[in-house]
Parts: sequence; C-alpha cells; structure tokens
Amino acid sequence: MTAITLKSAVLERLTDEEFYQFCMDNRDQRIERDANHQITIMPPTNSETGASNSEINYQLAHWNRQHELGKTFDSSAGFTLDTGAMLSPDASWIAWENWNALSLDDRRGFARICPDFVVELLSPTDRLTDTMRKMEHWLEAGAKLGWLIAPGTESVYIFEPGQPVRPVVGFDQELVAGSVLPGFVLELRRLRAE
Repeated sequence: MTAITLKSAVLERLTDEEFYQFCMDNRDQRIERDANHQITIMPPTNSETGASNSEINYQLAHWNRQHELGKTFDSSAGFTLDTGAMLSPDASWIAWENWNALSLDDRRGFARICPDFVVELLSPTDRLTDTMRKMEHWLEAGAKLGWLIAPGTESVYIFEPGQPVRPVVGFDQELVAGSVLPGFVLELRRLRAE
C-alpha cells in the first residue's frame, strides 16, 4: 500500500485552522501537507516498523527523562512549518527554550515550530528519495539534526545544516547525537527485526 496524494483546488486553499479540522475529522488517518498544500494520506506502518518506531521513541524519551532538556514527540505529532507545510516525523525533540517561547495557541493543534531533532524511519513502502527530500525540508525549516533510519539495509543517513549527508552502515554501532542532544545515544541493534 502506498501513500495517496489528494489533488483538489479546494484542499489547496484550506487555512491552517481548516486543515487542522480536516485532520481531526479524519483522525484515524496519517495525514501530512507539504509547502504547496498538497495533502498526503499515508498507510499505517507494518508491525516491524511500528516496533522499531516504538523503540526509537522509548530511547529518546528515556534520555529526555534523565536530562530534562526539552520535550519529546512521537509520530502522531504534527508541526506547522514556516513554509506552510505540516509534517509529522516518526520521533522528535524540541529544546525547552524553543518550546517555552511558543504561545499557548501555537502549542495547540499542530505546533508552529520546527523540532530541533527529527527522526524519520523508512518503512518498506517508503521511497528513499522522497524521505530524503522530507529530511531536507526539516533542515530548511530549522532542524539542527536529523536521522533517516533504514532498517531494511541497516543504514542511517545523518542530516545536519551546512553539511553533506553522512551515511552510517551497520546496526552493530550506536548513534551519538552530539551537542544537539548531549548524552543521547541510540542503540541501533535494538532496531533489528528479530
């Protein structure tokens, strides 16, 4: 099953508030909107991808609970970017200073902020080129670090502003987030399908 892109002039003219209501009216769907206001409905992930996503979110939330440096979000959280796009990473984190700078209205609905750190998990139905393009959108919107994880090939693509994409191959190692998330280390071996 692949993602469906809805094409309609009416949908392209939806305000942020109308788009939010559209998503609430279809809350059982995974919906995103790009900068051109094209709406995409994505299929549910398969069980292995869901398990990997759960592990990533667990490790990130566990680190954050220990360090209390920001707020973590799972794949159901959507963020409205300056471009007008509303995207939902598989896991994300926002530093407290950035989260607390938002008004209460901006925190409701799809928060008007780009996470500092995003993780996208490539499922078997995703195309690598499309997901890499999405990672580039995150960086353009202000993300400081992004990891695109491809469990099928045991590969990770690391995205940082002003740097070429850096591939890491093999899940026998750990990913270190560096200064963006001090002390956060992702154990890749736990993402292997068993």
